[in-house]
Amino acid sequence: MIRTILSRRSIRRFRPGEVGEEVISLLLQCACAAPSAANSRPWHFIVVTDRQVLDRMADAHPYGKMLFQAQLAIVVCGDPTKNDYAARYWEEDCSAAMQNILLGATALGLGSVWLGVKHSPEREAAMRMILSVPDHIAIMGIAAIGHPDEEKEPHRGIDEGVVHRDRW
Repeated sequence: MIRTILSRRSIRRFRPGEVGEEVISLLLQCACAAPSAANSRPWHFIVVTDRQVLDRMADAHPYGKMLFQAQLAIVVCGDPTKNDYAARYWEEDCSAAMQNILLGATALGLGSVWLGVKHSPEREAAMRMILSVPDHIAIMGIAAIGHPDEEKEPHRGIDEGVVHRDRW
């Protein structure tokens, strides 16, 4: 597991090849295994494999051009209306689910990258229209997933100056 965490890198180039339903199911199981506040599980996932939809998403997201090559996108959404915990913590909960998707993809030999949506009203409006997302559902981000067409070295070390002991 540690090797998977350290090997997870943002992959933006994909080669052709199908991502099968069994793999998609495993990635969704990983997402649903994420922790959430009071086990509220406010997430919803939109699985996109249709080439035309992926291409529309790529056109609409200024940093999402790799969706033109990706075989799969999993759009992570949250329902802040589900309960009080979801209202306060849906972003953290959905971020944990997204991280599990990215780690699961790495463990399965796939490449992935997290595309932000939530804090860009234009991106959220575009994705909401393309994917027919209801108004009460927030769109947190997109995991672009596919067979990697690039390799990156694993992460090493600890970022200098970010660790504090006992106090700042």
